[in-house]
Amino acid sequence: MRKYFIVILFFALGVLTSCENIFSPSLDESGSSSIISDQMTVDGVFTNFKYAYTFKDTSVYSGLMTEDFLFIYKDWELGYDISWDKPTEMRTTSRLFQNSQKTDIIWNNITVYMGDSLNVNVKRGFNLTVTFNPSNVVRLFGFADMNLSRPDINSPWRIKKWRDESF
Repeated sequence: MRKYFIVILFFALGVLTSCENIFSPSLDESGSSSIISDQMTVDGVFTNFKYAYTFKDTSVYSGLMTEDFLFIYKDWELGYDISWDKPTEMRTTSRLFQNSQKTDIIWNNITVYMGDSLNVNVKRGFNLTVTFNPSNVVRLFGFADMNLSRPDINSPWRIKKWRDESF
């Protein structure tokens, strides 16, 4: 009997020391699974944009734009375009993040992609859902027509101009 107890004890110790706890997985420290991009690709800009909206992160959002950034949208009631600069965009987005419970953007297909290694025009569809409270959910869809630039090929891409064509 004692012999079986010792065998079972060693077996149990072996199992306990050789298994990982599925409720406490180890951290991935390879650095390849970051959800924030270095923006060395145009896709990295859109990845960081989604991250900034999902987590309401104004510091990541600010890093998406050049200092001379210009945002343009059509005011359909007034019948003309309205534009603003980066500080106004940051104030507006910060208020949106503060006053909403959830913001979610889905980037759809790219319909225009033209340019070179320093300047690119990208027109891409999007769906934006802003939840202010359970009974006040705003859904927008349309296209973001963006001009992205960078000073050299070793610098990250940033949005220089964004024309919002949402409906």
